[in-house]
Amino acid sequence: MEGSKKLLKRSEIPDTAKWDVNKIFASDDKWEEAFKVAKEEAKKLSEYQGKLKEANMLLEFLKLDEKISRDVEKIMMYAFLKSDEDTKNTTYQGIKGRVNSYVAELQGSTAFFVPEILSFEDDFVEKVIKENKELELYRFYLERIMSKKPHILTKEKEELLASASELFDAPHSIYSIFANADLKFPKIKNEENEEMQLTEAMYSQFIKSKDRNVRENAFRSLFKTYGEFRNTIATSLVSSIKTWNFNAKIRSYSNAIESALAPNNIPVSVYDNTIEAINKNLPLLHRYVKLKKKMLKLDEIHMYDLYVPVIDTPKEHIEFKEAVTIANEALKPLGDEYLSIFNSGIENSWIDIYPNEGKRSGAYSWGCYDTMPYVLLNYTYELNDVSTFVHEMGHSIHSYYSRKSQPYIYSDYVIFCAEVASTTNEILLINHLIHKEKDKTKKLYLINSQLEQIRATVFRQVMFAEFEKITHETLEKGDSLTADDLCSIWHNLNVKYFGPDMVVDEEIDMEWARIPHFYSDFYVYQYATGYAAASSFAKMILEEKEGALEKYKGFLKSGGSNYPIEILKEAGVDMTTAKPIEDTMDTFRQLLDMIEEI
Repeated sequence: MEGSKKLLKRSEIPDTAKWDVNKIFASDDKWEEAFKVAKEEAKKLSEYQGKLKEANMLLEFLKLDEKISRDVEKIMMYAFLKSDEDTKNTTYQGIKGRVNSYVAELQGSTAFFVPEILSFEDDFVEKVIKENKELELYRFYLERIMSKKPHILTKEKEELLASASELFDAPHSIYSIFANADLKFPKIKNEENEEMQLTEAMYSQFIKSKDRNVRENAFRSLFKTYGEFRNTIATSLVSSIKTWNFNAKIRSYSNAIESALAPNNIPVSVYDNTIEAINKNLPLLHRYVKLKKKMLKLDEIHMYDLYVPVIDTPKEHIEFKEAVTIANEALKPLGDEYLSIFNSGIENSWIDIYPNEGKRSGAYSWGCYDTMPYVLLNYTYELNDVSTFVHEMGHSIHSYYSRKSQPYIYSDYVIFCAEVASTTNEILLINHLIHKEKDKTKKLYLINSQLEQIRATVFRQVMFAEFEKITHETLEKGDSLTADDLCSIWHNLNVKYFGPDMVVDEEIDMEWARIPHFYSDFYVYQYATGYAAASSFAKMILEEKEGALEKYKGFLKSGGSNYPIEILKEAGVDMTTAKPIEDTMDTFRQLLDMIEEI
């Protein structure tokens, strides 16, 4: 489809550029029938409460729960995809709302399952498998549940904590409402000297402005506003950290990091080693800052200069058909089988390609065990759209392999692994584009894009992770944390990470106040580990290391059949060592060398 400046109606988009949701249900009537049947079937689940100690009853419950879950996932997929096609369509908004309400109800009807399993003796899993060999399939699933047992409290205490869950969530809820609804920023002038309302969304544009006055004014105005509420926001964040520390303590974990990492059996050493490895390589980030200062021709580089592009984005119009060709060339190292799946996905209507009136913004990959993967794009013919395309297809093919290779119970992969396949695709794409590009300006742009990706995804997220570690440990020791303390910690981290060439403006001291991820305990480090794992996979595949491709495909096929650290290790990426981070740092070093040579 040739590019058009006009936003088309859904009906004006050719069917060949749309995903085929009717492969899930042929019509709304068929969807209604399936929804009705699933709701009726689900009523049987509660009949198993109090009976799960008996092997045959446990197996019956697990099979019924799987059947209903698979049916409801299809029902949910249809409703959500139809709704996202055109968010103005009230019919599909309505059925999406109905499904949301029902899923919450369904979760409530099976809430007895985990507590009941945890009430059994330690050798329960071995006993029921001995009684019924079919339960061997569920061994890892049941053992993961039983691993929580040392951290489960009495029934009365668990009920008390559950009843207080809204209180524990209060710091995040208060911060979210304050930051998104109540916090108001001043107006500033844009490049045309027009007065514009500063918002978080607009800030991301202003901070990249070629006009240094615009980005400096945006920077100072944004953080000055946060600073006016420094004590309120500090109290909110500290309360959140204290909540995580409290929960870790009462559940008999050594600390909050262990508590956050335990569900996926990730050693705390992985977290600590990631921070240590990045700290060891900070001279590379200092070198990048110095290089950026030189390329921007600045006497001093300030924090508000960090996001301005050193090279303007090439103005290219890339038809989707050309994007497919580029993707095939870039992903060629992944082999014929991978490319065959990739191209059959395009041919078989996995992808909803172009924007239309009312369509949900952004991009995602989604699907369930009994559907094909679905990819939502809003393709606007730019180079970034090509990157988004290969990224989302990375997710989809990861899901495709996992669902084809694993039983339902192990078909989903956890967050720790979720971004690895998509990022591997992105790395292969940018590597391909850099090495084939002959135009000096375009090549510089591509190299700098990858440098920025590593700076933002690895260095920046590890700095966030280090901040979390310091703040939690400070409170664990019984020391206090004021707004001044948080600002001081953040300032010192910025000085350490960005090095001697960076002028660390005092306004940046408040940046911790605008990071919502700090209310999701010890989450951000996974961005860095995911990129590092992808970097290792890409490096081994491009260097054609013996067995590298087959091991990578083994990773794609593993789903959630083991703990993420073990799945990656089996595929040749050991996240308990510094090597994945070192592989990423080697790439960063090579890119710096390349940009200095041009």
